[in-house]
Parts: sequence; C-alpha cells; structure tokens
Amino acid sequence: MGLTLAQKILSSHSGHTVSVNELAIVDVDVCATQDGTGPLAIKEFKKLNKKLKNPKRTILFIDHAAPSPRKELSNAHNTIREFAKEYGAVLSDIGSGVCHQRLVESFINPGEVLVGADSHTCTSGALGAFATGMGSTDIAVAMAFGKTWFKIPASIKIEVNGKFNQNVSSKDLMLYLIGLIGADGATYKALEFFGETIKNMSMSERFTLANMAVEAGAKAGLFETDEKTKEYLTLKGRPDKFKEIKADIDCEYEKIIKIDASAVKRMVSCPHTVDNTKEVNELNNVKVNQVFIGTCTNGRIEDLRIAADVLKNNKVNPDVRLIIAPASKDVYLQASQEGLLDIFLQAGANLIPSGCGPCVGVHGGILGDGEVCLATQNRNFQGRMGNTNGLIYLSSPYTAAKSAIEGYIC
Repeated sequence: MGLTLAQKILSSHSGHTVSVNELAIVDVDVCATQDGTGPLAIKEFKKLNKKLKNPKRTILFIDHAAPSPRKELSNAHNTIREFAKEYGAVLSDIGSGVCHQRLVESFINPGEVLVGADSHTCTSGALGAFATGMGSTDIAVAMAFGKTWFKIPASIKIEVNGKFNQNVSSKDLMLYLIGLIGADGATYKALEFFGETIKNMSMSERFTLANMAVEAGAKAGLFETDEKTKEYLTLKGRPDKFKEIKADIDCEYEKIIKIDASAVKRMVSCPHTVDNTKEVNELNNVKVNQVFIGTCTNGRIEDLRIAADVLKNNKVNPDVRLIIAPASKDVYLQASQEGLLDIFLQAGANLIPSGCGPCVGVHGGILGDGEVCLATQNRNFQGRMGNTNGLIYLSSPYTAAKSAIEGYIC
C-alpha cells in the first residue's frame, strides 16, 4: 500500500514507514511561536534547562498585537525579544508580518515538518510541508529536543476540477467545503488537495486553502509540489530547497470528496461559526459597519490587487470603516511599488501595520456593540474581534471590497 502526503513526510522524519493512527516520534525542522503563545512556551522551555536544539530554525514572531496596545503585552514582547537574544533564536518583530505569511516567505521548505504554537500553522502545508499547530508546552519540548510525537492522521482527498466562475476564488471554495463537511468534518485528519483546479491555482490561493484546513478540524492541509512551488521558492531566494513531494498512486484515503469548481458560488460565513455558510445572494443585503482585508488568510499581494481593482476610482461607503493590513512587510512594499496603497487611501481605506490586526481582537479595529464586520480572515467565533456583541462575517477579498463600497454584503 502506498503513502499519502502526510504519511510520506512523517515517515521521512520518523525513520520508518508510518501507519494511520500509529503513535510516532517525529523529527521537527522548524518551531514557531507568536506573542500570544510565546511567553508560555518560553516559561516551559526554561524549566527543561536545555539549549535550543536548532536556534536558527526556532522562530519567534511578534505579530498578534503589533505594535503593542497595552503595557502587559509590551512586557510579553520584551520577554520574547530577550529570549531570542539569549538563546540565539530568530526574532520577527513588529511590522515584519503575520507569522504564517513570514514562514512561507522565508523559512519553510517542501518535505519539512513545522510545529507552531498557533492553529493556523497549517498554512505552510501548501509548500508540501507537514505543518500543524500545537500547544505552547508541546512547542517548548520540540524547541528543546527537536522532536515531537504525532498520532499519524488519516487523510481525506479533496479533488477539485473545472473552472471557477468570474470573481470566485479559493476562499469561496474553502468556505464552500467547510459548509459541506462541517467545522468538525475533518477532525485530526489531513486534508490533501488535488485536481486540475488545484494545479491551476497560484501559491497564494493554495495558501488560503491550507490556512483554513483547521477550520474543518484538520491537523494539516497538504499539497503536492510542482512547478508553481518551485517558482515560488525561486522568487523567495531558495530555489535549492525545492523537492518533489507526491502522494503514491495506490495510497489509501479515508474519504474522497469531489468538487466541481464551476458549481462554487461567492460564499460568506455567517456568525458565529465558519461552517454557517451561505451564498452571497442569500444574505439580503446585510448592512456592514466595518470591512477588514488582510490576515494570514487573504493579506497577500494577489489579494490586495483584487481589492484595488474593485476600489479603484470608487469610494468606501461613508458608513463603513475599511481597514487593510498587508500580511507582511514584503507584501506592504510590493503594494506600495505597484501603487495599490494610493488606490486604497484615495478610496477612503485605513492602512495599518503588517500583522494580525483586528482579527485577533486586541487592537486595530475592535467592534462596538451590535456592529457587523465583513472580514477576509479565517474565523468568526463570537468575541473574535474583541466584543461578544459584535457580528463577524467572512468572505473573499473581492466580496469584501465590493461590500465596503456599497455598505452592505453584496
């Protein structure tokens, strides 16, 4: 019997061929934390009285509350900065960008294992890496020993063929899929994406799918590597890191889900769960107070280009606050060079530093009581944007930008 993508990568890191549901000790290539989870990981790491196993591939990100909105978080940031200096870890400080975007830009390569103290670590699976989120204590142990343990997940094959309709994107596809299988439809499974539609996607679109795998409960979201992977790595200065990662033809999947891309409409997730999905035209013009374009899901240059195309020569509705956060400093610079920032400012948008922004609910756009936000982020749980009395809808950058102009979800 052949191996799935998950089995193939984890086998290569455990010294033997792994089987589904086996408990295996796995070598870890990269460990990551962020400012919400990093201080606890540091505290637990220090209890072990160890050096970092691989300091140059231990990455500490300050992105969730960047710049800091209050003194307690400023102190947490300093804890991370001091640890990085003392132990020789890599620091990605405020303004550098969201950890998941920075990881794919600069740190992760095909065939590697990444563990991060953040649930959306699975974003890097689009590069053909096994990338997954874990708790801070687990990350502390991986930082110290360079190993962790997994129950080897079964895999679900997502096969997408056909062509999207105009202005339908991978974000719409992922919302459609999550609505189809539910928020727990892939719990502790690996979602593995295949089909002509997937092959034709840009890396940006693949990152969006991998990023939201966890919103269906998945342990990882995985893609085979191909010429587009190689082109991306070359663009990011590490062409030598390309490796072919393919699933075996005779591997066994727990389930196969086939989707016709032409059947996917523009989708929205409604409060307060990601699987509460509807087609845009079912929403009967829900009025919005705030629109947020950015995050590790849809803050890449391709997403900003889509938003700029919609916003050019238009104005944001006077009753709407449009907030835009490029996912990294590199994205910010490219958006500036392409003139996208001018388009956003002239339309009436507010630009904030690269980072998580209002998505995490501590700064940058916390909702008032009863306010509605349409966001390109990955999660719309009650209280996610800092107020349990706020209402969060999720969409693609195209739908978000159109809605910012009209003043309602459209």
